Amino acid sequence: MDLRAKRITVTGGSGFLGSYLVERLRGMGCRDVFVPTHSEFDLTQIDAIERLFEDQRPDVVFHLAATVGGIGANRANPGRFFYENAIMGIQLIEAARRHGTEKTVVLGTICAYPKFTPVPFQEADLWNGYPEETNAAYGLAKKMLLVQTQAYRQQYGMNAIFLLPVNLYGPRDNFDLQTSHVIPALIRKCAEAVDQNRAEITLWGDGSPTREFLFVEDAAEGIVAAVERYDKPEPVNLGSGMEISIRDLADKVAKLVGFRGSIDWDVAQPNGQPRRCVDVSRAEREFGFRARTSFEDGLQRTVAWYLANRNTNRPLAVK
Repeated sequence: MDLRAKRITVTGGSGFLGSYLVERLRGMGCRDVFVPTHSEFDLTQIDAIERLFEDQRPDVVFHLAATVGGIGANRANPGRFFYENAIMGIQLIEAARRHGTEKTVVLGTICAYPKFTPVPFQEADLWNGYPEETNAAYGLAKKMLLVQTQAYRQQYGMNAIFLLPVNLYGPRDNFDLQTSHVIPALIRKCAEAVDQNRAEITLWGDGSPTREFLFVEDAAEGIVAAVERYDKPEPVNLGSGMEISIRDLADKVAKLVGFRGSIDWDVAQPNGQPRRCVDVSRAEREFGFRARTSFEDGLQRTVAWYLANRNTNRPLAVK
């Protein structure tokens, strides 16, 4: 698929990942890329979705919009996270089908995998258990969209694909401590401890869980490669193939930020899923995607961006 001649809509295009995807599409020469804003198109409302498709008549839809957060936000808002993510996706996919959209790309989440999935996570293991409890509502809402895309392909011949990205990070991430994920939260906590000359910071859990991270620019590259070259019903992991414990990650971030104090692990708080690391072979085999940014380089760039922008008027929580 040559995207340059297509009418493209990117839901969530002003968010963290979405902003990088839009930049990549426009940098490729795509001249007709539309980013709906929440104020104009509330995707939980069917009339707003219908108006979006009638106004834009997209050939390709990237559905990235989501209501997301870290462990604390997931634990505090399971009902909201389930409803808003499910209803947005279900209604949008149905509208894309009715309007004859040429291709629909739906972003899922690593949280959809069962809590005790064998490492590395293979796409075939997606249904072999219940997700980790603190983010199960979000993960299951997203997983229902995979069911929908596969059912619509089977019954209607709809060309929809489903991608499962791991935890993303990079410049312009959300650094709001109430809603951010682990890397931006660690960076901000360490930086503020340095500013306030504190000798200790407190982190949730015991530091033993592992996570896999994908640099946001690589994620945008993988999504574009998938829409150009992949047309099958099976979900595809997007990751880097690396695995690091939260404890080791905290040490790396502290060193980069310049925090020399101690870390207190609050074991009364949840760890989240014990391990996360995906098998990335399907993405490489099907559409030639392999992450290019090393974790060390990506982390350095993220820390540098935060330290350069935290005292400006630029918002650090991308919406």
